[in-house]
Amino acid sequence: MANTAQTVEREAPQGAEVKWQKPSNFKRFLKRAWDCKILLAMLLPALTYVIIFSYIPMTGIVLAFKKYNYVDGIYGSPWVGFDNFKFLIVSNKLWPLTRNTLLYNIVFIFLGMLLAVAFAIMINELTNKVFKKIFQSFMFLPYFISWVVVQAIFQAIFGFEYGIFNHIIEFFGAERINFYASPDGWPVLLVFFKMWKMVGYDCIVYLAAVAGIDQGMYEAASIDGANIWQRIRHITLPSLIPTMVIMGLLAVGQIFRGDFGLFYQLVGNNAVILKAADILDTFIYRSLMQTNDYGMSSAAGLYQSCLCFITILIVNKIVKIIEPDYTLF
Repeated sequence: MANTAQTVEREAPQGAEVKWQKPSNFKRFLKRAWDCKILLAMLLPALTYVIIFSYIPMTGIVLAFKKYNYVDGIYGSPWVGFDNFKFLIVSNKLWPLTRNTLLYNIVFIFLGMLLAVAFAIMINELTNKVFKKIFQSFMFLPYFISWVVVQAIFQAIFGFEYGIFNHIIEFFGAERINFYASPDGWPVLLVFFKMWKMVGYDCIVYLAAVAGIDQGMYEAASIDGANIWQRIRHITLPSLIPTMVIMGLLAVGQIFRGDFGLFYQLVGNNAVILKAADILDTFIYRSLMQTNDYGMSSAAGLYQSCLCFITILIVNKIVKIIEPDYTLF
């Protein structure tokens, strides 16, 4: 250190003030990266996967602004600007699809959260461990069932000719109901099957959060004379709020993305009920498979992704204003 100071004094002119230069941001970044080289090496496989399968394919969004043809390829096809978006607006399909997707997901998010929290608290209060495990397993089982299998179950229950439901109402003197000939009951049916399949998974998440609550608070509340409802209201629910907010934010980030398996497998291409059960995801798939229009399909997909991105930014900002500790970023 002394030799360095003497060298600086020899090189600097007499009477000149020697100033220390702050390292540039890039140099500091390199130093911090080198200090964390082991952690960065562990992160490299996941980062490579995300770049290859998430970011590189994003270059394909240019299809939304082109009239794609197989001869010229993605980048050689003629540029049409916003004509693909204009077609979606002029065809009067954009608003009904957006409305259906948004309304269904709002119901899925709030009703799913309500049922998942209720079942998690209910399971946590069970005292018989064997019954608790059995009940928990039966609730979790539908999550692993494919939507193709769910469609077969739907046909077995609500089918017009062989459905159990129609046989029961016919036994009591009522006429059979053809669910595929009327769109009226489909919102209820879709919500029912979505909750049946997904609530068990969310319930496990909330059950883990409930299990992490300090049991000393429950014991103190019991000593003070609090009953089970008071303990749930004043201890369990407030302790679950951070988990509920995080789960809600993650769900809101996908609020304009429908469950393709649910809507396509149960509804299919039935034009009668598409008015009540058509969403952006199924429309994009049909427009690609039936019309072979890659440009319009890509435009609808880009529109959907932008809505999701804007929504999560707005909701996360609102949460940050109310409670900064509960935000995603």
